Amino acid sequence: MTQRIGDSNAKDAYLWLNSALPVPSTGGEFYLFGGASRRKGDSGGFFRPAEDARTVPEIYPNGYLPNIITTVKDASLAFGYRHELGREWSMDASVNHGRSELAFHERNSINVSYWYEDNLRASPLEADTGALKFNQTTFNLDFKGPVQLAGAPLYVATGFEWRRDGYEIEAGDPVSYQYGRSNNPAKIIRDRTGGIAASGIQGFPGYTPGTEVDEARHNIALYLDLERKFGEQVSVGGAVRYERYSDFGSTTTGKLSARWDPSPVLGVRGSVSTGFRAPGVQQKFYSSVSTNLNNAGVLTETLTARENSAVTQAFGIAPLKEETSKNASIGLILRPAKNFSVTADLYRTNIDDRIVFSSNIAPESGACPTPAACPIRAILDPLRVGQAQFFTNAIDTTTDGFDLVAQHTTRGQGSTLVLSGQLGFNKTKVKDRHSQSPVLSGAQLFDDAQVTLIERGQPRQHHVVAADYTVGAWNVTGRANYFGEVQGQGFTAPFVQTWEAKWIVDLTARYAFSKALSVSAGVNNLFDTYPTRWDTERAAPFPQMGFTHCWETCPFGINGRSMYARVDYSF
Repeated sequence: MTQRIGDSNAKDAYLWLNSALPVPSTGGEFYLFGGASRRKGDSGGFFRPAEDARTVPEIYPNGYLPNIITTVKDASLAFGYRHELGREWSMDASVNHGRSELAFHERNSINVSYWYEDNLRASPLEADTGALKFNQTTFNLDFKGPVQLAGAPLYVATGFEWRRDGYEIEAGDPVSYQYGRSNNPAKIIRDRTGGIAASGIQGFPGYTPGTEVDEARHNIALYLDLERKFGEQVSVGGAVRYERYSDFGSTTTGKLSARWDPSPVLGVRGSVSTGFRAPGVQQKFYSSVSTNLNNAGVLTETLTARENSAVTQAFGIAPLKEETSKNASIGLILRPAKNFSVTADLYRTNIDDRIVFSSNIAPESGACPTPAACPIRAILDPLRVGQAQFFTNAIDTTTDGFDLVAQHTTRGQGSTLVLSGQLGFNKTKVKDRHSQSPVLSGAQLFDDAQVTLIERGQPRQHHVVAADYTVGAWNVTGRANYFGEVQGQGFTAPFVQTWEAKWIVDLTARYAFSKALSVSAGVNNLFDTYPTRWDTERAAPFPQMGFTHCWETCPFGINGRSMYARVDYSF
């Protein structure tokens, strides 16, 4: 086997709970919900052919496909108390803790530098390559209720949140990342072709002690949300939120909204707001070395560098800062009949200093008479990586959109038919590319291929048509999703591959034996629709490597038709 394309093999197990305990003496209740899951995946890396320098003929005479095993463990638990305070006021206090772990194990692989170091001709063929861990704890205290103001109720919601986010990277086994057993970069270890032997286990090299991290941050937030009606036709709302981060300082965002219903069949609504998003702890602290394709379609060791690392500092990339946004929308609501409604909304979102994954930064090609003539090579060559990537605040974007939703309900004797439709149009534009680096321009830091991914990597049109029919114990649902065309040029630039627009139809039938017990069966992608195939000539090397349909962007996947049956029992 030379390639494994598509979803990995997976075995999943889940356990969830949801409970409440009334407190008669106070009229409130305690509640508890949460769950745990374990998912094990089995996938492949890129094939190493027999002639590749990363192949050891004595072990893999015909080449080999590294086998990546992942184990994901998730768990969360929330505990809280809610209580009616009187005069239509209520409170809710809760604590929620969750954690997630992603562990990696590599099989059917080898550390080439181990094999050839001092001609020892030995290397483990599998290893643990490390783990990623994330945990989050939040405490919330919320109040809501009305206050009489000028003879009319002013609805108030206010509260407090404290949150802590923690992130860890654990190193893998030494063989998964070392350059020879000595791990001495000054030592020359030659591979079978005479070049410098590759370090680490092949496929997914392990996280090193240098990439290990155990960091956390916390923030607090206060919010106030107000809404008031003026007569029967007009309502106005406003909200403000203050947040203070342990590593970003403070910010205040707000929202204003209004709605006017001049008649029972017509309504108009609109809102404006500002937004703020701090970099995730994963974006701030993640780093790794992996094997990926460079722009020429060649497998290359790729370094993902975190902020304030030697690489980002050498390139002059500033630490991540927050994203800010401005949003506006206006909508129309039509209710021509009790069983028929239509909504239409226009919106715009502007995001400044958007956090994105940079382009693959590769060394200059050709002769380099002096380090100054090839500054990227001068930075990357000592690190023995072929290219580098990092998170950075590199672009400003604007997104314009229009949504139209309609629903019609027909009720018969013992039956209900709900017909619905949704038209969705959106367009994202990269307004500006900017770089703080004296080495990289904005167009190098975020190249045209990355711009295409942002602007055309998601469908600009997404439409849904659905019918839901219930009669007695039976329910049948049919849904058709239209995904507009998408484009990409990652690894194929300047050629831009277009994946054509397609319809995907799903069908589900359900029979309820009782309120507690039901069985259902369904078909996803009823007509076995697949994305457009790669252009066999202009999209090289993907078709030649066994890839058939898509790579970095894929609107609805490559699995084709699937069928399922399910039994649900609630107690």
